[in-house]
Amino acid sequence: MIEGQWLSKLQGEFQKPYYKKLYETVREEYKHHTIFPPKEKLFRAYSLCPYEKLKVVILGQDPYHNFGQAQGLSFSVGKGIPFPPSLQNIFKELQEDIGCKIPKSGELDAWAKQGVLLLNTVLTVRAHEANSHRGIGWEEFTDATIRAIEEKAEPVVYILWGSSAQSKAKMIHQKRRLILKAPHPSPLSSYRGFFGSKPFSQCNAYLRKEGQEEIDWALKA
Repeated sequence: MIEGQWLSKLQGEFQKPYYKKLYETVREEYKHHTIFPPKEKLFRAYSLCPYEKLKVVILGQDPYHNFGQAQGLSFSVGKGIPFPPSLQNIFKELQEDIGCKIPKSGELDAWAKQGVLLLNTVLTVRAHEANSHRGIGWEEFTDATIRAIEEKAEPVVYILWGSSAQSKAKMIHQKRRLILKAPHPSPLSSYRGFFGSKPFSQCNAYLRKEGQEEIDWALKA
């Protein structure tokens, strides 16, 4: 389910004891519980954003835990699904920051296809139980993902929302990196500094300075 350069970068993880235990745990969880995202969308963040195209990482906590929401991309929901509060706040900040209209759909595939890795620190969750898969091994796998990204010489912007995402900052050491930290866009924390953090304009200004193509953050759907 992970292909291309991502596979060559991460395949060593699949042989490690933690991943074998993680694989068995997740397989049993899907068998006996309702788990999000659907199995076939588990590694969708990697498939929509090939390693060689990656320019931006937006790191979240864990998937949405209500039915129909999680699609394998952090903060994204499928067409026709009402916006979760965190996504509503992201769109509010996007509008305030660079004037993008709030879209009708919360599907963020267009960002991923431009080189935005929409990754959660934990890739699965039980229905209606936020953070229920914290500590089962996903954090080690997403640590390996950050290490793989840090092998890139090209510029990368990290947008780290919330404490889980910001815990990865210590792993970012390459030159040509911009790290943007802010509270999580959840209603519980968004007014403590998420609003007004201007991540989208700061990201594009940095990419422009580094001679890279900017992200078109406007969602047409």
